Amino acid sequence: MFSELDRANISWFWHEYLKSKTPWLFLVLGMITVQGIVYQQFLALTEDGLRVIFESGALSDLVRVCGIVFALFTTRAVMSYLIPRLSVWLASGAVMKMRRDLIDHLMTLDLAFFERTQSGELILRLVNQAEGLSQFVGQATVNAVRDAATILIVSGYLIYKSPLLFTAALIILPTILLLLQHVSSTIKQIQATAENALGAYMTGIDEMSSGMRTVKIAGQEPVERARLVRATDQIRNISIRLQSAQALVMPAIDMMAAFVYVLVIGGGGWMVLSGDFGLDGAGIIAYLLGLALIFDPARTLASFFAKLQANLILLDGIRSLYRETPSITDAPDAHEAFDRAGDIALEDVTFCYDSDHPLFDTLSMRFDGGKVTAIVGATGSGKTTVLSLLTRLYDAQGGQVTIGGTRIDRLKIRALRSSFSVVAQDIVIFNSSLADNIRYVRPDATDAQVRAAAEAAEIAELMEARGDKPLGPKGSQLSGGQKQRIAIARAFLRESPILLLDEATSALDQKTEDKVKRALNRLSEGKTTLIVAHRLSAITHADWIYVLDAGRVVEQGTHADLLAQEGLYAGMYGAQKQSYG
Repeated sequence: MFSELDRANISWFWHEYLKSKTPWLFLVLGMITVQGIVYQQFLALTEDGLRVIFESGALSDLVRVCGIVFALFTTRAVMSYLIPRLSVWLASGAVMKMRRDLIDHLMTLDLAFFERTQSGELILRLVNQAEGLSQFVGQATVNAVRDAATILIVSGYLIYKSPLLFTAALIILPTILLLLQHVSSTIKQIQATAENALGAYMTGIDEMSSGMRTVKIAGQEPVERARLVRATDQIRNISIRLQSAQALVMPAIDMMAAFVYVLVIGGGGWMVLSGDFGLDGAGIIAYLLGLALIFDPARTLASFFAKLQANLILLDGIRSLYRETPSITDAPDAHEAFDRAGDIALEDVTFCYDSDHPLFDTLSMRFDGGKVTAIVGATGSGKTTVLSLLTRLYDAQGGQVTIGGTRIDRLKIRALRSSFSVVAQDIVIFNSSLADNIRYVRPDATDAQVRAAAEAAEIAELMEARGDKPLGPKGSQLSGGQKQRIAIARAFLRESPILLLDEATSALDQKTEDKVKRALNRLSEGKTTLIVAHRLSAITHADWIYVLDAGRVVEQGTHADLLAQEGLYAGMYGAQKQSYG
């Protein structure tokens, strides 16, 4: 029923999140045992009560039995209140710690992981699967332990009363085990399919929400509706298959229970009539009642094992995130000190995203400290990848990248990245105030420092006008230029010695671009500045310009030098100048 992977996952969850709570778990187990003993005592008292009715007829004895039974079930009721409260507290605490560990682990993973992983998959694991696991551990598992304890304690009592009858009842056990084996394998396959479908559905919702502007303008609401409806139909069909597989368990056990009841009534009745087995009418009635107390928890226990297979898929889905390991980490001898104002160099760098399609082959570039260097080229030529290699979002697969003569893979990642400020075309804006968005890169900044950064980026007036109002999901209430100036304000606040500008003005109109350019010129003063741009008018002032084509440097020089060469750069510049008219 459990594969090697299942056992490993269960062992991991136990040792990481439950083992430390062992004293509390023993307390829960003790209360569960009390509940089982209540049922066993109830059977014994029921048998005594029946004998009082059938034989002695003493009213005082009957009242005593009834009083004890009421006290027993009152005890069970108290346990029934305390056990769920305690078990849910334990389970939710364990899952909260697991979620916190997952978030910590996710923060260590490389950019490549997030670029290849759908957002719906992460939401599924961190939200749905973690919550489902919490409910299963805190409720279903505890109920299953309670049912198992009831079965064991009551079965022990029934064996004591008549080993022969109980042995006869066990003939259905192999059938139950075979049924559970068949159903469990089916459920695991369906549940895995269901989780994949749900993850794809969540990703579809995220894509639809993020791209709603395009959807509306293109009039593609029917297409999006049809796509999401197809996904919901698939989830519904899978859910029906899953419920159908789980539904086999209950009626099968009911039929087996009926067989056992008939066997006990017939065989037990014969044993009572013969008088040779020490059973009387009260004993056989109590025995039948005991079987009823066993079969009800047996049904729910069997259902638990069916659901367990589905939750093992959830557990594996969550743990699968831990199998992702970061490839970009601090070297054992990594240090923090380096010349942040020094020259930056790529020396014979080799890199590819896909082994079948190499991007850089022995690429060499140099960016002088304190100077402005620009990188231009067609889409896909590798401009942004150069910035990713400098910041170690990716590692070069050959050659080396240095700052001030120090290899960046010998520096601590946090120290390296703290040396950069980035202003990109696609800037992340959070649904909080404008001031909070600026402060994001430096949480300890004072209000005065945030104000100064906003003034330098020419967005202080808007910050004051909006006050504490949130900016909407992904900054939906801002224009492109306003988002860019928030990014510039962040860079002013961060005060890093190296500035990376990645298509920082490409999506702006002329008036807004002029305003952003003024802020960028102030920002780049005294800094080593790298500019990636399509719009060549934005980099004519650069001290040096590299022209990339298909991952190779095909031209380099100043703006005047490159125009004089009448090569690729001159052609691009002329075409753009003509298009701007």
